Amino acid sequence: MGDEVTPGADFELDWLDRKLREEADYIDDAGFTAGVMQKLPARRASRSIRAFILICAAIVASGAAYLLSGGGRFIFEAFARAELFSPLTIFIAALAIGFVITCGAAYAALRRSEAL
Repeated sequence: MGDEVTPGADFELDWLDRKLREEADYIDDAGFTAGVMQKLPARRASRSIRAFILICAAIVASGAAYLLSGGGRFIFEAFARAELFSPLTIFIAALAIGFVITCGAAYAALRRSEAL
């Protein structure tokens, strides 16, 4: 479909890049490029540092939420309450949730096909 990468593609691109660099004449800009580069803001933190900070913040927030919620006691209470439901009630709830998710997926697919 045109997206396939041929085995020698890297070599061809390197060759083309080298050829273009050899052929390009230097255009004197009286220091304009150097001035623009000097006025650019300092480089921001790399993406890996940002990702590390975000993951650490998420871990700390999760730990704080766990501790502030009584050590997750509400989860055990929810399971205890769920045991009181009849099997028919659980089955109907599962069907309803499945139906809602299926409708949401169908809506998303139709919206996406219209955008194409």
